[in-house]
Amino acid sequence: MHLPRSLISKLYLHLQNTRHPLSPPVLVLVALEPDALCACRILTRMLKHDYIPHKIQPVAGYADLERVGRELVSPMMETRGGSGGVVVCLGVGGMVDLGAVLGLEPEGEENNTFGGVEVWVIDSHRPWNLANVFGGFPLEPETELASSFQARSPAGVVGGRIDRAYKPGKGGIMVLDDGDVEEQLEKERQAYLALVDMPDIEDDGADLGDSDDDSEEDDEEQERDVRDKTPQAGQKRKSLSDHDEDDDSEDDDRPRQRRRSNSSSPIADSPRRPPQRGLLSMRDDAVFSSSDPLDPPTAAQPPRGPSARKLRRRLLRLRRENEAILRDYYRIGTSYSEPASSMLYSLASELGREDNDLLWLTIVGVTSMELYGRSSAGVAVTVRTSDSRPASGWLGMRGARIRQLLRDEVRRLNPPDIGPPTGRVLPEATGIIPTTARSPEDTSIRLSPEPKFLLIRHWSLYDSMLHSPYLFSRLKTWSETGLKRLHKLLAKMGVSLVQCKQSYTHMDMMLKRELRTKLLKYASLYNLDDMVPAIETDGKDRAGAKDGWGFVRSWGWRATLSAQDVGVVIGALLEVGKHTALPDTAFDASRSQEASDPDDEQLQAQGEEWLPRFWDAYDALEDIESLKAGVPTAQFLHKAIFNTGTALMKKKQISHLRAFRMCIVKDSPESVVFNHPGALTKLALWIGEALAEQEKDTAGKLAHGGRGTPLVVASLNEKRGVYVVVGTGGGGGPDSAFVDRAAAKKRQADKAARTKLREERKLNREKIRAEKRAARGDDDAGETESEGSDASESESESEDEDGDEARADRGYGLNKFGTAFQDVVSETNARVRIDSFEHCVVEVKKEDLGGFLESLSMKAVVG
Repeated sequence: MHLPRSLISKLYLHLQNTRHPLSPPVLVLVALEPDALCACRILTRMLKHDYIPHKIQPVAGYADLERVGRELVSPMMETRGGSGGVVVCLGVGGMVDLGAVLGLEPEGEENNTFGGVEVWVIDSHRPWNLANVFGGFPLEPETELASSFQARSPAGVVGGRIDRAYKPGKGGIMVLDDGDVEEQLEKERQAYLALVDMPDIEDDGADLGDSDDDSEEDDEEQERDVRDKTPQAGQKRKSLSDHDEDDDSEDDDRPRQRRRSNSSSPIADSPRRPPQRGLLSMRDDAVFSSSDPLDPPTAAQPPRGPSARKLRRRLLRLRRENEAILRDYYRIGTSYSEPASSMLYSLASELGREDNDLLWLTIVGVTSMELYGRSSAGVAVTVRTSDSRPASGWLGMRGARIRQLLRDEVRRLNPPDIGPPTGRVLPEATGIIPTTARSPEDTSIRLSPEPKFLLIRHWSLYDSMLHSPYLFSRLKTWSETGLKRLHKLLAKMGVSLVQCKQSYTHMDMMLKRELRTKLLKYASLYNLDDMVPAIETDGKDRAGAKDGWGFVRSWGWRATLSAQDVGVVIGALLEVGKHTALPDTAFDASRSQEASDPDDEQLQAQGEEWLPRFWDAYDALEDIESLKAGVPTAQFLHKAIFNTGTALMKKKQISHLRAFRMCIVKDSPESVVFNHPGALTKLALWIGEALAEQEKDTAGKLAHGGRGTPLVVASLNEKRGVYVVVGTGGGGGPDSAFVDRAAAKKRQADKAARTKLREERKLNREKIRAEKRAARGDDDAGETESEGSDASESESESEDEDGDEARADRGYGLNKFGTAFQDVVSETNARVRIDSFEHCVVEVKKEDLGGFLESLSMKAVVG
């Protein structure tokens, strides 16, 4: 089921009104990623405010999710001795059938599903699993009047949509819709519901052919059937039961397989299916209602309905069409929608609970999406257009709207100081990066013109610029020439290496005041046009909208951090851990255990290693001292990313395969850092953005229609003998400002060609029909219905093609590595483990990597 955004507070208010101190705790399942972590903090603050007991359970992957379902969720079911309850999934399970994974829909036990357990799903991963969105609820008992899937839906659930009449408490999967389901999945909803209620019929895989040929063939077959079935003199009339037996033996002689609406409950055939019932009810009455058997057949036959064979073919064709719609949706590619932290802030806002703390957590969660390249195009590099405006990622159109709403919230909850004018100008108003609070009690959130430098408040200006992914790609700082270019830029700005290598907070105040002006002066000479955001004095800021501005918060005199700083530190704590031991020591220790631990035990040990990192990051979100203590960890991680990326680019270890580029991280003292998928993803994004800029310099444009070349990066985990593989897209995407005009023109030309072809086919059909009528000597009677049918078929064909075009646009630029990985697994003998919630991340056995990549290179990895 899915809950529309307008009713987002419905479930929480019911929980608030029905919970008491003795109620079972709410189980919160959280993915090991910054956005889910921030969403968890927002939710637990609201639960604590309402004295609702809860328990937090970090989840590392699908195997861990199944274990949690088996050990924690299934025992909550009333049918298994529990008392029901609520499970909240944050960044977890949106792409799989949670009823089956969590064990809430036991196989073959239709009446014992969910057992009073409600699962709330708040996840930004796409595509949705449609069993969660349009199904995932306990069915009402079957009766003669209510035997179809929709008729047995709970009260208040229509077509999988929860309305105001719904009363929670019976259990089920409840997806919180951020607007995507209501706006984009209508065709998928109709296909899903049609398949669920469709009667079972054996599909032998035969080609059903073209609809026009079928119509003519069925007409001739029906005429033969009427001649054969019409009793002649002295011949016994065949009964309807005899005909049914013939149909059963001819068309349905194999065992029937019942279709399931979800993972456990088979849906019985329903006598109340208007579309199918209408077709099936015509089968007997029309064909076999003839005149008296002794009367000779006359030229004017009574109206005839379609034959059983024709009905079966129609049903098979309809089922295949609906299955194709769902299959295309699942294979459209991965993408990201609104962050989970933003969804929970909307919930807090509806409840009147918004404050600076919740707003800051939301800002950090949204910012972290950018750091991991999670956009409307999936995990992809940020593609920037020539007009200096970013075109993908959370700086795209939808991300820009979310950021503007956050800026409005900052202004609303942090109004300017009201008092006598002092003549003091705030530093951010002149482009200076704020590094201190305004007062010892200042905990406000401010907007700041943040340059695209990394951890500038905690590093020197030189190190901050050197380790910036933006400057890494634009200045090519992996090479000696790029480093000289950086030094020359600093020299033109009048900043000596001695000054820029000391801590930024201790730099000369005059240099800090003039930094933005000097950057703007020389940025265009080095292709750094969008290195610093615009302010009103530049004449580029749209009415003070502050596009591209960052967010900064102070904790009195203790610290002042930007949202990007916090996101970088939280991510590093999750990926590396609080204690940054020497990587070569950890590398040697892992190799010594390689031969002794089986893979399952190693996976369990890995999960146990990751869980303490989760709690360190969880504490750091609200403890400023713990957050500051994590800064060295973040610096360590990004030094490793810079050093490894530099080595790969310098040594030209990046291969260009057919569909993507590929590089392997191994035999490096820092390679153990990239055994974590999050750290490896950051490395891939660094290299991918650098390659995109390289393509623009050499070819004058990006490859793949302006989206850049997809990239596959693999890192060897010596301890387990596997490669961690991540595939990143080339940017772009359906939600970006970048538009492939050539592709749009091609689609328009294809549409015009299809329209012309439909007209020609229509004229040919009319010509053939006229020739047949002339040959039979019939008049035009009875042809009106056929012509109307042809017209409706033509219209539906046009609608289907338009829908296909819309779906193609929706899938433009999406990351298809997840689908490609699954195809390779099904086609080869490669030993692959797909366990991450990021479907573009897999693990491949060390010996099978070559064959895996060879087969992968033949797949389409970007839409």
